[in-house]
Amino acid sequence: MSRHVGILTGGGDAPGLNAVIRAVVKYGVGQKGWLLTGVEDAFDGLIARPMRLRRLVPRACGGLLQRGGTILGTTNRGDPFAWKDGKNHAHDIRVELDRLGMEGLIVVGGDGTMRIADRLMREEGVPVIGVPKTIDNDLGATDQTFGFQSAVDCVTDALDRLHTTAESHDRCIVVEVMGRDAGFIAMHGGIAGGADVILIPEIPWDLGRLRAKLEQRRNIGRPFSLIVVSESAHPLGVADAKGGAGQLVVNALREAEPDLDIRLTVLGHLQRGGSPDAVDRVLATRFGCCAVDLACADRWGQMVALRDGHVIGVPLADAVRSNRIVDVAGELVATARAVGVELGG
Repeated sequence: MSRHVGILTGGGDAPGLNAVIRAVVKYGVGQKGWLLTGVEDAFDGLIARPMRLRRLVPRACGGLLQRGGTILGTTNRGDPFAWKDGKNHAHDIRVELDRLGMEGLIVVGGDGTMRIADRLMREEGVPVIGVPKTIDNDLGATDQTFGFQSAVDCVTDALDRLHTTAESHDRCIVVEVMGRDAGFIAMHGGIAGGADVILIPEIPWDLGRLRAKLEQRRNIGRPFSLIVVSESAHPLGVADAKGGAGQLVVNALREAEPDLDIRLTVLGHLQRGGSPDAVDRVLATRFGCCAVDLACADRWGQMVALRDGHVIGVPLADAVRSNRIVDVAGELVATARAVGVELGG
């Protein structure tokens, strides 16, 4: 008897989501004989009336590997425990899965989606397998998530382009990048793109150090600078600066140095869009195939993870307990400092 499994994507989009879907379809349906149902718009597809479901088959996978976004749609406002109508619809999901003869769900998403999946398993008995996704690369249970490398590539390309205009105009350009709680995108993108200053939430920044770096560059005949700012970076004495972190840096420098020619570029959702790079295509494919293997082995309640180069399953309950942040005493930060990058603190 063939298995009937559902798959959905939740949270913000990231390059590689379609590559995961493709892998699950080609392996689960094409090799294992599954009936696979795609649930549209995260958990909303099982709660809305009429439900938004589609059958997924291998012949529909053409072009998915390189395609950005997700063909199933996604949302970060579809918590079934507190849905849009103010009601708890978690039990409804359990009922609908039973009615459809669906034995479990493969849930692809970030930390919020993984926590919902874990809660559905614990409180409603919904069999789930998690596939981690976040461009921020801050999930604690996996060494890397797909989407991260593509986001870093986007930042690196932007810095390469902005370097030429900054140098041409003797200008300071501040580039705000994503990273809600961790500075991995800023660190990796900043180092790869030759940034002069990188500001991350793990290291509160001091205005005096920023000004000293700009002055140092002027003194060696380099009157232009690139400053990469994580969206959650904040100055000393401020708890956080959620939203507007780049503008905060610009305002502080303008006030201190009125003659400074400074501009702000916010990359925003450019980092989420577009095709996944080769690294993310491979990682997403590996994650998708591992999810199929876990389901076939009835290892529900697990999340796919990359550990020491190997893709394995880890307990979902353990995976959602903590997030990763940049180790301020680690090798990555030491490398940045070694090549002269100012980190603000």
